[in-house]
Amino acid sequence: MAWKLMDRHQAEDAYEQNPKNLSKPKENMGLQSTGIILGTLLVTGFFVGNHKGQVLARRERLHSLPRYHGVFVALWSVLPGLAIATLFAMFATWAVHTLVLNELPGAGEKTNVMAQSVLLNKITLVAEGRMAFREDMGITQESVQRLRTLNQNADILALSLMIAVGLWGLWRALRRIRPEFRARQEVEKITRRFLVVASSISLFITLGIVLSLIFETLRFFSTIPITDFIFGLHWSPQTAIRADQVGGTGSFGAVPLFAGTLMITGIAILVAAPVGLFCAIYLSEFATPRMRGWIKPALEILAGVPTVVYGLFPPAAVAPALADLGKNIGLDVASESALAAGLVMGIMIIPFVSSLSDDVINSVPQAIRDGSLALGATEAETIRQVVLPAALPGIVGALLLAVSRAVGETMIVVMAAGLAANLTANPLQAMTTVTVQIVTLLVGDQEFDSPKTLAAFALGLTLFFVTLILNVIALGVVKRYHEKQ
Repeated sequence: MAWKLMDRHQAEDAYEQNPKNLSKPKENMGLQSTGIILGTLLVTGFFVGNHKGQVLARRERLHSLPRYHGVFVALWSVLPGLAIATLFAMFATWAVHTLVLNELPGAGEKTNVMAQSVLLNKITLVAEGRMAFREDMGITQESVQRLRTLNQNADILALSLMIAVGLWGLWRALRRIRPEFRARQEVEKITRRFLVVASSISLFITLGIVLSLIFETLRFFSTIPITDFIFGLHWSPQTAIRADQVGGTGSFGAVPLFAGTLMITGIAILVAAPVGLFCAIYLSEFATPRMRGWIKPALEILAGVPTVVYGLFPPAAVAPALADLGKNIGLDVASESALAAGLVMGIMIIPFVSSLSDDVINSVPQAIRDGSLALGATEAETIRQVVLPAALPGIVGALLLAVSRAVGETMIVVMAAGLAANLTANPLQAMTTVTVQIVTLLVGDQEFDSPKTLAAFALGLTLFFVTLILNVIALGVVKRYHEKQ
């Protein structure tokens, strides 16, 4: 049975008409209250600390300026409360949902995770007033009220703790303010620690992504042998609904996907690398300032065009042109081909290569060029033997970014090369890539316990390691070149 969702105004009107079957919408003030409390603590801490520093400065010489004392007290006032808010944001919802699910009828029975998620979603929608309560939903009004009560209690507890620890931090910081107190060094120390934490977030996010991919991939390989996945030559992930159907296990040989990804990416790089690099050399070494002022912004605009717009270009222009050209010279070109996808993808990543390479080449000091020309080298020799080698690390980085952009592209491949996983060395035939198949496997209502869905994680992990290997190779090339220099 379909659920009827309502916005807040409709939910309030429905509650007034029939309060028995609906929960009154609850204003979510947790985020606003958190911001108000933290902002108040921050401003109060700064003014109190700054005032105390100014008072001390009138009597004797301070080690640090009064404003550093204000910043120190402000940080100590807001950081403990921010930590409390972060902990509650991470664990409060999970704890509340666990308590609500444990109090449902039949909670002790072994229940599917998906079924629990559906029940919890219904309870949440009713508690927020966005869905009417019905007896046949499998939930109770007590569970709805329990969820609202627990959420309110969690908000009150979080806000109370934030105020308490914030005032404690303000009091503790004020006690440390003395004329000899090194407030500036303490502020810089806190700032450095904050920057370390901020920079570590990306590391933990990457670690979480990799671990999730690894765990789901291991589940996939517990069903499908890894040798069949890596060395299999046929990709047909469709599984049967019933166990007695033919071909119910599917076929998960990923070699056609790897071949298609390599083919399309290779064509794109063959187009983008020389064109983009030559364009960068022209802009940085030969173009007049007026010409550069026109071409450079045009390239930047071209880089911002959505990929779906590029995806419309192959079936409308590139594929028919290739088909006509192939017919004239006696070649059979499919309506969806790897060549069409690679050409358009190469055009798409030209701005990335040219813009980044142009910035890198422009960063080469002019004194190096002048020294080469003074020694008798021509302008072409200076560019080839001096400028480009000096800019090689940045150029390699630009090409690596272009390769990553091409490997991760989906829309152009779907619209230009199709979904057929063909293992062929002919770029005139239809092919597909790893990213396209990941999207295809995860589209629609899927259960994450079948080989068909888990195959997407195996493909994602493989793509991750391929990108990692490309980075290692690029770093090795740059390091070896620097050693020769």
